[in-house]
Formats: sequence, C-alpha cells, structure tokens
Amino acid sequence: MADLKDFIEATAALTINEILAPFRDGEGVAKPSGYEVLFFPPVGASQTPSTVNTFFRQMFKNITDGDQREVSMQCHKIEFPGRNLDSTPDTNIYGPSREIVSGFSFAEITASFYQSNNYKEKQFFETWQRLCYDPNTFAMGYYDEYVGKIQIYSLDNDGLRRYGVELIECFPKTIAAQQLDALPSTVAQTCDVSFSYRYWKNLTDERDLPQRINDSIRTVLANQVERELIRNIPKVLRKL
Repeated sequence: MADLKDFIEATAALTINEILAPFRDGEGVAKPSGYEVLFFPPVGASQTPSTVNTFFRQMFKNITDGDQREVSMQCHKIEFPGRNLDSTPDTNIYGPSREIVSGFSFAEITASFYQSNNYKEKQFFETWQRLCYDPNTFAMGYYDEYVGKIQIYSLDNDGLRRYGVELIECFPKTIAAQQLDALPSTVAQTCDVSFSYRYWKNLTDERDLPQRINDSIRTVLANQVERELIRNIPKVLRKL
C-alpha cells in the first residue's frame, strides 16, 4: 500500500514557472475580442443563373457591390462551433459499462450584426435565404444552390490569424425578430442570424480534409511506387 506521506510530499507535475511560460514567450492569451469572420454565399450566386429565381441575380449584385465584406465587418458577435461525439453504452462487457462513439453531431451557431439605416446586413441574409426557395412559385431549391461556407478566425494582438474554422455547407436558417421601441435609445439596432451547417473543420490541420477519392488513390499509388523503387535499390546504396 502506498504511503500517504509520499503522495503529499511529491513534487507537483507543473511548476508555476511552467504554467506562466506561454504568457512570457510572446504567445500571450487569446482574447475573444480579436476575431475575423468571412461569409461566402453559394458559388452559383456569383455566376449567371439559369433559374427564374431573381434573387440569384440579387445575391450576385450584393457581392459585386461589396456587401459581402461590409456584412463581415458589422458582425460584432459570433461563436466558434462546438462538436459533440454521440455515444451509446457498451454493456456487452464484464464490469462497469463504457460509452462508445457511434457518431458525431454539430449544433447551430448564432452571429449578431449591427444594422445600417437601410438594414443592408439583414437584407443580405434575407437574399441568401431566398435562394432556398422561389418566392414566386414557393418551390424549394436544390441543396447545392443555397449552401455556402463561413470562415471564423481568432486574431492575435498583431492582427494575425492564429486559429480558424470553416463551416461547410451552411446557410442562414433563422433571422431573429428585431424589437422596435418608440422610447429614446442610443443603442444600435442589431440582428441575430442562426446558421445551420453540415460540419466544420479546423483550418490549421484539416484544411485539405476530407480528400477527394481520386486524391486519396493518387496518394496511395505514389506511396506504392516509392516503396517499390526503394525496395529495388541495393542495400549498399541505401546506406549512403
């Protein structure tokens, strides 16, 4: 049996100098106020549309006029998305049960925007929403026609990107109601928009994932060719 005295008098795993080291070497602490967000509406919106939905043309005009960048700058609040590992209990074992991962899921995120006098920011996302359906016929659009992507970055004190994520196949699902009040106010009007998306990836180490099947096959074949060439090199030459 271990001696309690030895446990209490053991040296701590982390010293105070080790804990403070990251703050002293110039890395500093991440601040929630340092961020950048970029919105990318559907790719088809920047091309000449063949559909009768006129809001494809409107989105193209918004991008041409620079509204896409202005909306990004007016985003005063957003959140990095979370990720949940779905699990089920594994009871087919002796002793205490354990949780095993059966899938993964993502929750919607919400962003808040300051509003110009003409509500340009809100209208931008209203147009994006109307790519999902034709207001003239109420017919629903194809999935690939209305999904885009969002990139969110954390910035350091020098304005450099240090971490980023990309939301894949996203669209503005909900534009929240906005309160109007006749009482005098100095608070700027804002608009909250919730985004649905398929999944997100870390732009630091997952930027090129998932790979296309052709790319994966090409990598495997290249590795096989490399191994075959190395195998055919005489052992004497390999040591040089």
